[in-house]
Amino acid sequence: MSRSPLKAFRESRNRTQTMAVGELNALAERLAAEGRVSKRPTFTVRQMSKWESETTARPYPHPDARVVLELYFQRPVEELGLRPGRGEGASDAPAVPVVTPIPLIEQSAAAVPLLAGSNQDPPPWLAQTTIGVASSTDWKIEEHEVEFLREAADDMDAQDQQFGGNRLWRPTRAHLLWVHHMIDRGIYDEQLGRELHALAGKFTTSLGWFSYDAGLHTQARSYFSEALNAAMLTGDDVLSSRTLSNMSRQAVDLNKGREAIRFARLAQTHADMWSAPTRVRALLAIREAQGHARVGDRFNCEAAIKRAWKEWERGTDDRDPDWTTFLNQAELVCLEGMCRLDLGQTARAQKHLAHSEQLQDVAHSRNRGMCLGRLATAALGAGDIDHSVDAVKKAIGLIRTAGMSSARAVQQLKIVHDGLAPHHGARGVGDLLEEIRAVVA
Repeated sequence: MSRSPLKAFRESRNRTQTMAVGELNALAERLAAEGRVSKRPTFTVRQMSKWESETTARPYPHPDARVVLELYFQRPVEELGLRPGRGEGASDAPAVPVVTPIPLIEQSAAAVPLLAGSNQDPPPWLAQTTIGVASSTDWKIEEHEVEFLREAADDMDAQDQQFGGNRLWRPTRAHLLWVHHMIDRGIYDEQLGRELHALAGKFTTSLGWFSYDAGLHTQARSYFSEALNAAMLTGDDVLSSRTLSNMSRQAVDLNKGREAIRFARLAQTHADMWSAPTRVRALLAIREAQGHARVGDRFNCEAAIKRAWKEWERGTDDRDPDWTTFLNQAELVCLEGMCRLDLGQTARAQKHLAHSEQLQDVAHSRNRGMCLGRLATAALGAGDIDHSVDAVKKAIGLIRTAGMSSARAVQQLKIVHDGLAPHHGARGVGDLLEEIRAVVA
């Protein structure tokens, strides 16, 4: 009998077979979407049990499954105890084991590299600093340098919540490049190394969110994928929860409701692993509700909405992460209104969205702009042209005077424009259509 190395590696990461299978399937889906495997493999608990059986005759995974397993565990499948059997190309004679080398995540082929969409050199300040450091053999990373970058990451997240991500993804990308350079070239102890990797994960998932808010969906999915890979490899369940929440929200906008539900539920599994506070659970519940609403599942949507409000009403906690601070009452009311709108409940959606707009504060102009765009759509669906026009005017005002910078909000105005176009003869609509075209041009 031979103990399975794969089982030992799985247990060392505090994962049950069910949890590992869920994460492997999620990783396989992303790799297939990015073209990094030819066909998406499917993993099951039964299959995992066979690979972990206490015998040397374990089934050998097919090539695409091997790619996923190797990236998930960050080691060749041979080290997991999985080798070809005699019917799979092995000879009868003993042979020297061949270990398949696998690239690190940073080196692996991805749909979009770190400096996605640009063939230019790094910014001058970064290039000059890099040259100086690259030639040094004793670049010691100090705690205050990491803290400085951590504060920068928090500042960018705060700016996103207020204004949107259009103007943030470029500087965030430069910061992320610098953090990777510190990891690769710097000298630091184990504790500081963990902080650097955690910071890289934070920048990466933020970069995915900013790219998503800027309408760069392909880049966003790539960054989310890298952030989730890093989270799984380091056992960072907090980062996994945040990234999967972001991925769930993007999936709704991409009209992938079932995918949104899977991401939200997997995020809830990771939330259980770190006993997440109620604000996190409320956010993940409303993310799941949005997925159900997008596929028209009213029953499960209602249940998830009720769960979100139940968790939210339990109040705040000292452990609430900064990425949940946006989830105030106004935002949760708005997200429920968006669910109602997707379910075709236009009157209820208009009521919720109008209430949310009244509750919104000046510190969240991007969220208020999104709410106004949805309110305009709901009012239009309910045949209330006057309130639709009023909501659009307020949204345009946020773009012109409050510095809101969100491609998602602008895209919502385009949708409202097309809905209002047949009513161009109504009072004020013709002029408003011209204003919308001027803003979204």
